[in-house]
Parts: sequence; C-alpha cells; structure tokens
Amino acid sequence: MAFSSAPIIIGVAGGSGSGKTTVVRRIVEALGDDHVSVLEHDRYYRDHPELRLEERAALNYDHPASLETDLMVRHVESLRDGRRVDVPVYDFARHARVSATTPVQARTAIIVEGILIFADAPLRALMDVKVFVDADDDTRFIRRLQRDVAERGRTVDSVIDQYLSTVKPMHLEFVEPSKRYADVIVPQGGHNSVAIGMLLSLIRSLAIR
Repeated sequence: MAFSSAPIIIGVAGGSGSGKTTVVRRIVEALGDDHVSVLEHDRYYRDHPELRLEERAALNYDHPASLETDLMVRHVESLRDGRRVDVPVYDFARHARVSATTPVQARTAIIVEGILIFADAPLRALMDVKVFVDADDDTRFIRRLQRDVAERGRTVDSVIDQYLSTVKPMHLEFVEPSKRYADVIVPQGGHNSVAIGMLLSLIRSLAIR
C-alpha cells in the first residue's frame, strides 16, 4: 500500500458520547497504526492553576473558550509540515493539566477529534475531510455517563448536573450547528457499517496513491 507523501488531515466531530472514538478506531484500523496520528481536542483544555478544585469543577468545559484551540492549530500545522509535537496531558478528575506531555509524530494521516473542532474556523480550514458522527440525545447521555464514571472518576450526580447545566445547552448552541460544515455525516453513533464503509473508501482514495 503506497501512501501519498502529503499528510491527510481528518476531522471527526460530533456530540459527547456520539461514537467518535469508534469512528476514529475504524480509520486507524483501515490505514494502520503506523500511519495515523490522533489529536484529541479535550487534551487542550485550558489550565487554571489559580483556581481551587471546586472552582475548576464549576467551569463550563463545553464552551469553545474553555479550550486552547490556537495551540492545537499550531500543532496540526507542525504535523502537516512533518514536525513532531508535544501534546498536553489533562487530568479530568482534577480538572487540570499535568506537567508531562505526550510526543506525537507526523504521519500519513492526522486525525483531529473533538466535539467543538468544527466550531473553530482556523482549525476547520486545515482539514481535508470533515466527519460528523451523529447519535440521539439519550444514547449520547448514557455513553457519557458511563465513560465519565468509569474512566474519569466522576460521580453520577456530577455528570448529570454538568449535562443539564452546560453539556446540553452548549451542544445546541455550538456542536449541532457545526454539523453543516461536515463533508460526511455518520448516523447511529458510528455503528452504521454502510456509512463507515463509504467514509473509509473516501479516506483511502485521498491517502493512497
């Protein structure tokens, strides 16, 4: 399999719990681990060391201003130009960045993943393919609840409170409207085999000579 020398940049957006991770995993499997680098937008949450934990927990993490997207833009540009980047590491239980970073190498395909990646014009302009993963509200909420409790050390009450106060309103204000920028919409939360197959065919055609 011969890949193009120029990297392809793929944006995978959608609501929290929509199934973006499933779609990303399928793209990685199709192209091969050694040929794909993944950047998650939620690694770029702004750090607020001046605030107490309770104050940090109360911040709105579903608004575009909560993310250092300009840094992500610079990282995508560097990867596109063949340069390695050091990506922040975020502790979701403490709502804070840690001192360590994760090195990410430039590869054939660069996947940018996150709920708000299409809401930022400079980031959106870097993408060759924009994918929006769609799922109904109930499915997304249940998946988010399960993930945040199991993987991020959250309580059920805190997840519900956050969903009602910020996640749902911000989804309606920023995430859902950004769907109009998508080149491909994958319904049923990433488990639509027909849509996934068409998406993978498109990506292979762009990435492979």
